[in-house]
Amino acid sequence: MVAKRILAIGLASGLIATSGLSPASAQSDAGPMTAGQKAAFEKVVRDYILQNPEIISEAIERLRAKQRLAEAQANKETLVTNWAAIFEDADAPVGGNPKGDVTVVEFFDYRCGVCKRIQLVVRELVKTDRNIRRVYKEWPILGPASVLAARAAIASRKQGKYLPFHKAMMEATSDYSAPAIMAMAKSVGIDTGRLKKDMAAPEVDKIIRKNYALADKLGLNGTPSFVIGDTLLRGGRDLESLRAIVAEARAGKKK
Repeated sequence: MVAKRILAIGLASGLIATSGLSPASAQSDAGPMTAGQKAAFEKVVRDYILQNPEIISEAIERLRAKQRLAEAQANKETLVTNWAAIFEDADAPVGGNPKGDVTVVEFFDYRCGVCKRIQLVVRELVKTDRNIRRVYKEWPILGPASVLAARAAIASRKQGKYLPFHKAMMEATSDYSAPAIMAMAKSVGIDTGRLKKDMAAPEVDKIIRKNYALADKLGLNGTPSFVIGDTLLRGGRDLESLRAIVAEARAGKKK
């Protein structure tokens, strides 16, 4: 309520200023305002707001629109600065069409419930649009079990099993203890003895740290998060929303 009142007073003051009744004009014409003049001016502002209360919501909506525009522009600039790390990272697994004209980058955690649910949406998106390149960014932020699962997934690339293993872990309803992860790995044909050794390789943790750093640069605050073209998305989306964003990214590339 206080914020609305201040915002409304500011807007009313601006409108009144155009008529030459502002404190600034009064000061420039006849020196500083007296206490009486200031009180009279404040009454004008108050009366204007009371007579036109709709300006409060109008001003707030304009402010929000301005903030959204500024945020979108800031996001685009951040994406340009980190373009190679987002879209051209050789350490990031790729699915869909590797030569697709639009890339969908997803930051996720295997223990994230929303991530699990949106997998069905993203799979349908890629299945029905054969020109999408999908990039996977392991971003384990929900505790040690998430880190363990991410390390196993990254290490599975050495056996060429990342995509089926990723799918199995996203569909899992059990915990992500070491035995559970190894059982899932075995179910998709992974040599678990080799997997354990590969998980201990320094480059595995290096990839995770690199993804943490990138997420921080992008200002991400939770999973799932997506980058599609020059659009940064925080949180889940429905299928039609993702299709619309992909279409916008595709149209932008043709300009």
